[in-house]
Amino acid sequence: MTGFSGHSALAPVMDLWKRGELAFVHAVATPYRDKRSHFDGQDLLEAGTVSLSVARDGWLNRALQLLPGAESRTAWALGHGEMKVLAGAAPVADWAPDAVFSLSPQAELLAELVMSEDPLFRAALDEALELSRVSGTAGMNREAESGDAMAGSMMAGRSSLRAHMSVARFAGRALKNEARVAAFSLNGWDTHRRQKGALGAALGRLGDTLVTLRAEMGDEAWARTAVMAMSEFGRTVRENGTAGTDHGTGGVLVLAGGVIRGGRVFGRWPGIAESDLYDRRDLMPTSDLRAHAAWILRAATGLDRAALEGAVFPGLDMGEDAGLIR
Repeated sequence: MTGFSGHSALAPVMDLWKRGELAFVHAVATPYRDKRSHFDGQDLLEAGTVSLSVARDGWLNRALQLLPGAESRTAWALGHGEMKVLAGAAPVADWAPDAVFSLSPQAELLAELVMSEDPLFRAALDEALELSRVSGTAGMNREAESGDAMAGSMMAGRSSLRAHMSVARFAGRALKNEARVAAFSLNGWDTHRRQKGALGAALGRLGDTLVTLRAEMGDEAWARTAVMAMSEFGRTVRENGTAGTDHGTGGVLVLAGGVIRGGRVFGRWPGIAESDLYDRRDLMPTSDLRAHAAWILRAATGLDRAALEGAVFPGLDMGEDAGLIR
């Protein structure tokens, strides 16, 4: 497809594009319309439903509930804010980059003695100590359902890495090992004013995150991975009076990973003439964001269409497969 170009701040991911590991789906949206509230829009995005009265848990958690053998360390909710997409009955581990983990030499020795007979805990302790020594500081993660076990840690020194890079590094290492799901947020997209600078900075963080994920995971793990970067809504087509854009409707889904059919732009472009716009101001959505997520989940988990349309995304019609996965 022609007529699209990438922002210069995404230059670091150009190699992913050339390798066919990066793709975009334009003109996507959740069922959320008109009220343009970050809070409601985000809640609906993470619930994966047509309204918040249908379900209050997250669509990723509902998918985990259907997978045999899923444990707390199968999925990680990363960062300080609540990750509602992973909220629900299935156990989930969590971690935030600014928690401090440090042990005195005496405490290290005691921990090693206590955990020496348990291979799982001993391996987690060894990993945590190694990473804390490399970085100078370390983060301690806790298991969300009990809080009584070390689940492994990765934390870089605050002076050497920004928070999103710490999260990306932790996610990459977790996904390289036993984890199968990691969810986290990147902020800074509310570009009401001076969008030129703010958008470039946000896209730079996105690019850094994708490159770091791939580097930490390595070729083998990345080859079986799909990354979905999505937002609760898009922005208005026209610039406002403060050189920014306001809350809109249609947006973009960014995909990365070794299983993605990358190097292309998916979706039906609606056009940006005034007659083509939603409410004469926004990009018109031409596909349901949840449908693309459902098809990727089907490929990744083997869940059938009935489960995805009935339990994971209640009321969704997945439509035809857009061919996002190799």
